[in-house]
Amino acid sequence: MSHTEAEIASQPECWRRTAALVPDVAGVLPRRGERIAVMGCGTSWFIAKAYAALRERAGWGHTDAFPASEFPAGRRYDRVLALTRSGTTTEVLRLLAELRGRTPTVAITADPATAVADLADEVLPLAFADERSVVQTRFATTQLALLRAHLGEDIGTAVLDARLALDEELPADLVAAEQFTFLGRGWTIGLAHEAALKMREAARSWTETYPAMEYRHGPIAIAGPGRVVWSLGEPPEGLAQDVARTGATFVRTGRDPMADLIRVQRLAVAIAGANGYDPDRPRNLTRSVVLTEA
Repeated sequence: MSHTEAEIASQPECWRRTAALVPDVAGVLPRRGERIAVMGCGTSWFIAKAYAALRERAGWGHTDAFPASEFPAGRRYDRVLALTRSGTTTEVLRLLAELRGRTPTVAITADPATAVADLADEVLPLAFADERSVVQTRFATTQLALLRAHLGEDIGTAVLDARLALDEELPADLVAAEQFTFLGRGWTIGLAHEAALKMREAARSWTETYPAMEYRHGPIAIAGPGRVVWSLGEPPEGLAQDVARTGATFVRTGRDPMADLIRVQRLAVAIAGANGYDPDRPRNLTRSVVLTEA
């Protein structure tokens, strides 16, 4: 079993464990009513987008999400939340350094013994969800489980759904598909982006992502036999029928979208194996992007 497979399989227990932390860490996380920004890079940015949509939907206050490299200069927030598995990503560290003494910052990381601890005002470590693989799976979903629980959500159903997603057999037509499009609505747009990223990283698959209501506005033109349209969360009315008419496969499980993401992660590993790729060593990638200073 690859490191990636083992880490995917550990997610239900990681979610259960992180939800139990909420009473102890609630004082570190953004408060209700604060105007906040959430930032990260790659997977962490997609998780930031999902959390931002959930926080606003729950009525907790204005919440923006940015890639660390595109944070708007001069915009003021009550707090900035940084998501960084490694604690070493160059863009995240640069932004935290710029915000130091100006805006309160908190970082969620897998490794607090890194530079992020020197730059963020507060650090929330999730070391038990750290990963050996380059491709990020359990750390991403564990921090989102924590943030969902902090907003008052009961993630028990997500944990049960995740166990089902781990046990079920993956259909052969999905493993053999030539192209994937992932769709989301609201907070699941971020998860759709993350699903597509896993397919690109581990399986090198041709993958696209769109807000579900935008799919009919052009992207549906590439749908056809041998291709998959996957909705994370509830799809717009009639979209499944529109996709079926193209000959493409439409996927909608009805489970918690984070559990659905586990199924995508497993599929990416299965496609990698079918093509002779090593999911623990994705092409052109490293665990953290650390840029050399000029």
